[in-house]
Amino acid sequence: MLYREVGQYKTTYEADHAIFPLLQDRIGIAVILVIAFLIVPFVSSDFVLNSMLIPILIFSLAAIGLNLLTGYAGQLSLGTGGFMAVGAYAAFKLTMAFPQLDIIVVFLLAGLIAAVVGLFFGLPSLRIKGFYLAVATLAAQFFLLWLFNKVGWFVDYASSGTITAPPRTVLGVMVTGPEATAPVRYVTALALVALFALVAKNLVRGRVGRRWMAIRDRDIAAEIIGIRPLQTKLLAFAISSFYCGLAGAEYVFLYLGSAETLAFDINVSFLVLFMVIIGGLGSILGSFLGAAFIVLVPIFLANVPHLVGLALPVALQKQIELMVFGGLIIFFLIVEPQGLARLWQVAKEKLRLWPFPY
Repeated sequence: MLYREVGQYKTTYEADHAIFPLLQDRIGIAVILVIAFLIVPFVSSDFVLNSMLIPILIFSLAAIGLNLLTGYAGQLSLGTGGFMAVGAYAAFKLTMAFPQLDIIVVFLLAGLIAAVVGLFFGLPSLRIKGFYLAVATLAAQFFLLWLFNKVGWFVDYASSGTITAPPRTVLGVMVTGPEATAPVRYVTALALVALFALVAKNLVRGRVGRRWMAIRDRDIAAEIIGIRPLQTKLLAFAISSFYCGLAGAEYVFLYLGSAETLAFDINVSFLVLFMVIIGGLGSILGSFLGAAFIVLVPIFLANVPHLVGLALPVALQKQIELMVFGGLIIFFLIVEPQGLARLWQVAKEKLRLWPFPY
């Protein structure tokens, strides 16, 4: 009975088209943000922050980027891991070349470099689409990782072939490097994903988002009514790659600490794609839900045998985890093909009508 819009009158166009038109939604989001920023960093253990929350936030950012491209613009991509690698290696080179540069600025510049690379690899989308475009982006994935492996300049000619996050501070607080604490890295990742999730939500609700969805639904009809496929598709690739590049920089600097190209292999691209599909295509919220599902379910499955007192061989336990994980993905896709975000939307609609059956 509390989740109602009765009595909430809209007197302006802006109020009618607000991101959260209901007062209850605005209060709920405010409470979630207060808890996430002011309570979680102080009450959560380093294990929870490092193994669960930080990767969820980083992969949510990458999933938002892929969702903008695939869910809203309809351009299938399997090169997410490659674009994340571009952001990571660009951030590493920028920190080495400009030690005095603020690390947040480094992240943003790394995202811009990834956007330029994504713009280049988005050119095939002007002539091909669907499965063929997915293969083209898959080629970008392999080419980029091969480039970072073969050209020593990207790793400053380190014999190990790895990149390491150097210590950097923001307002006197250590954000990256071995001395950076888990709460600080968590808050940094949370602030970035909250900001750019808001930017993405406003993008898809405006003129750019409507152009993307028109191209997605029927590109020929969109071109007839005056939408230019060239600019629209390339803009989708650029913005999507920016998000993925930013997520890749955070992945190394705020989560792994050091990495080589194997950290961005094809499995990462598939994982982010699964996040988008499970969470819900064309949904910003779905990107968060899908990332949480993909990150948390394997951790839960790995600890279930210990919780029930089963002593299983490690190899067998890993195989069982893979089978159960795959089965859960199939189950959720059968139950709700539109993703977890659709289940949340249905639940909200039920609340708004409860206790009436219609």
